[in-house]
Amino acid sequence: MRVLLVGSGGREHALAWALAKSPLLTKLVCAPGNAGIAQVAECVPIPATDFAALAAFAVENRIDFAVIAADAQLVAGLWDVLEAAGIRSLGPSKAAAVLEGSKGFVKDLCIEAGIPTAAYRRFTAPDAAKAFAETLGYPVVIKADGLAAGKGVIIAADKVEADKAIDFMFEGGFGDSGHEIVVEEFMDGEEASFFALSDGTHVIPLAGAQDHKRVGDGDVGPNTGGMGAYSPAPVLPPSLEQVAMEQFIKPTVAAFAAKGLPYMGVLYLGLMITKAGPKLVEYNARFGDPECQVLMPRLKSDLLAALLAARNGTLDKLNLEWREDVALTVVMASKGYPGSYGKGHVITGLDAAAKLPGVTVFHAGTEKRGNDIVAIGGRVLNVTALGKDVVQAQARAYAAVDLIHWEGAFCRRDIGWRALQR
Repeated sequence: MRVLLVGSGGREHALAWALAKSPLLTKLVCAPGNAGIAQVAECVPIPATDFAALAAFAVENRIDFAVIAADAQLVAGLWDVLEAAGIRSLGPSKAAAVLEGSKGFVKDLCIEAGIPTAAYRRFTAPDAAKAFAETLGYPVVIKADGLAAGKGVIIAADKVEADKAIDFMFEGGFGDSGHEIVVEEFMDGEEASFFALSDGTHVIPLAGAQDHKRVGDGDVGPNTGGMGAYSPAPVLPPSLEQVAMEQFIKPTVAAFAAKGLPYMGVLYLGLMITKAGPKLVEYNARFGDPECQVLMPRLKSDLLAALLAARNGTLDKLNLEWREDVALTVVMASKGYPGSYGKGHVITGLDAAAKLPGVTVFHAGTEKRGNDIVAIGGRVLNVTALGKDVVQAQARAYAAVDLIHWEGAFCRRDIGWRALQR
């Protein structure tokens, strides 16, 4: 089977690494890919944003199946373009990708389907939003309705911060994503991620993970796309994973089906574990980044077979097996991230790090220039390790991190701290 993977980040490298192991695979191509993906797939210089070129390439190269990894492409309708060209693809469709494309839609869906979530209202003008924020009290959560690269959520500690955040969004701080906003009550608890696959009718659980969104140790500083993760997450024991399936995932898929929008693909459920029980924070329509980088090393089953089943409506015939090991990933980033950062610095130590027991280094923002691999992104590498427990996985990951260098590299040194506390 000839497979096209669309994207270029750490999530895509983890997917490519897992897909490359499938006995069903005959050829793996990635557009545009990165220096790490090039080690397991043929990379072609087609931007993930050029839908027409991707479809033409897929047809010309007899691609049997396409995996669309990122939110922006799904929300903009790449699935629809590829399917119209006769290329089977891992969805969801553009219409169903509203699950991630509009936070307000998801909140309304929760009310319709009886899914637990925070009190909220949607707004298209600042004054009413500010007044409602005051009724909720502080802290309060301000969210851009659309995609904002994982950075469109501001937790405001008081009225001054809330008003500033609301003005920032309506004045274009997150571009078109902030033309509508959601103001919601702050939920006190511990956040975790849970993943499932849907074929539009059947749903199967994948696994849970816990991300570290803040840039600094101790969960301080601005939100990022994610600075590290681990799986499984002790905050999501099997009993809570069952709750996630029955009270969140299944009602969501059923609600989409009732709207005539069969949801085929990955469901990424962001949960807040509160004293009153789990509540929905957000939904995403794809694997998380960096959560994917800890899910793939734990997956024993054939990833390609699972994704095909989601497209073909046969998930009810699939059983997935998972390793009991803990996987932990540390994001190595460029100085200045999540703001502006330098590019083009040569990375050393990658080979030595990859030789350590249980370690896999997934590339995110890298490029090969001559014989060198250089850092070109904010998040550059995901240094991932398997271990019998969090302690061992963390020790192995940081041992590998300490072998890798480039000018301006930094990382958090406390990934996994909540699990270790337990």
